[in-house]
Amino acid sequence: MARLATSAPPGRRRLRALLLPLLVALACALAGGVALGTISIPVGDVAAIVAHRIAPGAFAPWWSEARAAIVLESRLPRVLTAAAVGASLALAGGVAQAVTRNPLADPYLLGVSSGAGFGVVVLTVFGLGAGTLGLFTLPAAAFLGALLPLVGTVLVARRAHDPTAIVLVGAAMTMVFSALITFTLLVLGDVHQLGTVMRWLAGGFGDASWRMVAVPMVVLAVTGTAVMLASRRLDLLLTGDDGATAMGMNVPRFRVLLLLTVSLLTAGAVAVSGTIGFIGLLVPHLAGYLTGRTAARLLPTAAVLGALALVLADIAARSVSPDSELPVGVVTGIVGGPLFVAMLWRRHRQETP
Repeated sequence: MARLATSAPPGRRRLRALLLPLLVALACALAGGVALGTISIPVGDVAAIVAHRIAPGAFAPWWSEARAAIVLESRLPRVLTAAAVGASLALAGGVAQAVTRNPLADPYLLGVSSGAGFGVVVLTVFGLGAGTLGLFTLPAAAFLGALLPLVGTVLVARRAHDPTAIVLVGAAMTMVFSALITFTLLVLGDVHQLGTVMRWLAGGFGDASWRMVAVPMVVLAVTGTAVMLASRRLDLLLTGDDGATAMGMNVPRFRVLLLLTVSLLTAGAVAVSGTIGFIGLLVPHLAGYLTGRTAARLLPTAAVLGALALVLADIAARSVSPDSELPVGVVTGIVGGPLFVAMLWRRHRQETP
């Protein structure tokens, strides 16, 4: 009886059984992402270089300083940034779909990506604050720009009890800031600035560094913990506003807090990676197929799947050509679009009598 009383609930055991192989796959993908590239480095050497940095003097190094620099200063922060961004986007997408009760919601639903792009355009075209924060200047501009659409969305969310109104405001914000980006580039910018902004909007991790990886990781740790603590209340939203209110929840205030969480997660990711599509839309659906719609199981599964998917997408982007790399957003679009259509087709085929 004592053993039965102290054992984990069945749902928690199933979650652990699912997350363990996913975490192993993620670790393998991270190792592969560091090992693969123009100069291939054996996985054993990668592990030894990292271990030597953690515990200097534990053994005599047999690798060159150039290889150590490739691993520690280039590829390792890159794959860790990709993992953090993928987890953030997938987690934000899962929360966005729950709070709006819209299966087509994604992290960019509230106009965050367009706002971030506008912040980058302002910095690029007008040079406002250029160089103020060194390497952090561009991510800071993107982060601040991403928060601009949130103002209108929060004002509506405080008043509206219908998630559709929030979705419509987010769509309006997306169109407004997209128009501002186009106007600024075409009227006030030049060809060189247009190329810089387009490369950022396509998404990628070519500029990843240890200082930049801290941005999405810190945001993910703080907001991810808050979301998991609120997972049971998040499930109540799926019953409808009336049901959640009957359980004692202040629905408008809780919805605003969740929207803030989605925007912060997305802003932290977009600030260092640019716009990367389909991770926040597709991955929560994949997680839902594996775990069901319970937030306590879906959200951590989505975060790990998102990290794994984006690390693999980054490896694919670097492997297409030895001389150049594709933007990661192109890879996720090419793979994610058909996969999402196939998932919808299969789902509706099963529902059709």
